[in-house]
Amino acid sequence: MKIVLADLATLVGGTLLCGDPAEQITGFASLKEAVAGDLSFFHDARYNERLVNTKASAILVPLGWTEFPQNASCIAVSDPSRSFEQIVEKYGFQPEPFAAGVHVSAVIAPTAKLDPARVSIGPHAVIEAGVELGDEVEIGAGCFVGRNVKIGKGSKLYPNATVHAECILGERVFVHSGTVIGADGFGYEFGEGRHRKVRQAGIVQIDNDVEVGAGTTVDRARFGRTWIGEGTKIDNLVQIAHNVVLGRHCILCAQVGISGSTTLEDYVIMGGQSGAGGHITIAKGTKAGGRAGLTADTEPGAYVNGNPAMPYMLERRLQVLYRRLPDLFKRLDDVEKRLAQSDNSL
Repeated sequence: MKIVLADLATLVGGTLLCGDPAEQITGFASLKEAVAGDLSFFHDARYNERLVNTKASAILVPLGWTEFPQNASCIAVSDPSRSFEQIVEKYGFQPEPFAAGVHVSAVIAPTAKLDPARVSIGPHAVIEAGVELGDEVEIGAGCFVGRNVKIGKGSKLYPNATVHAECILGERVFVHSGTVIGADGFGYEFGEGRHRKVRQAGIVQIDNDVEVGAGTTVDRARFGRTWIGEGTKIDNLVQIAHNVVLGRHCILCAQVGISGSTTLEDYVIMGGQSGAGGHITIAKGTKAGGRAGLTADTEPGAYVNGNPAMPYMLERRLQVLYRRLPDLFKRLDDVEKRLAQSDNSL
């Protein structure tokens, strides 16, 4: 891959501030990892040191930027991160285009409804009875699609993903490898000295334009549905329990856990390793910081942090106070000793 710098500037509508327009770029990397020949980008003043020390041959910088690293060409753009993404989308690694066809080793029930000329089914995939696949659906190698599952147009299961019986996936739903949709919810009742399993008879419904990361689990409902709303994006290794309802356009980062029967309204963001207890409502627009533990309902637009979760600024102030506690206790001990000495002298 060899791309002339002038062509990159034209592609993103940028202005070459310094360097040779005929210079060729051969790769893409972050400022820290870049070597000679790489294109990188700079968009955050926290990384000034990386900008100064980078070995990248060319860098996308914000409009108005004037501090250029030595031996690097700089292109000014309004949004360096988005422009970098735009360049990589055109010249970088490309996803394999859709190609219809059914591999000979795939096992497909006679009652499954699909058009072999308009879907893609990989090696050793299993499609059970009553399944319905829309046009341009891709089922990767080793996937399992249980009976009566419905998958809408343009959706994709990456290799070794599992969708259990009766679940419904909308259009343009992407389920990454190792993910399980529709496993039994974790439901038991204790009696006579043992745990009795409660039957999980509901389904999982995933609406259009949802993406579910690798290794995530979305449990079927005890009754009714576990429901993921349109446009929601779920990271890797997330646990979504039975009868959870996720609203539209939510973001769940890695290792989030949502307990059973909890509702997240639209536009909720959950930071990495945060969690929500059962049977609560996380109101529209709530943001929860990493490792936050939500145990009660939130107000719309709340920004919470800590465990148990509390308003973000309050939690930040408490963190400052926590760090001062050892010194405060030492000072308190000194005061008590002086008071005791005063009492003795009196």
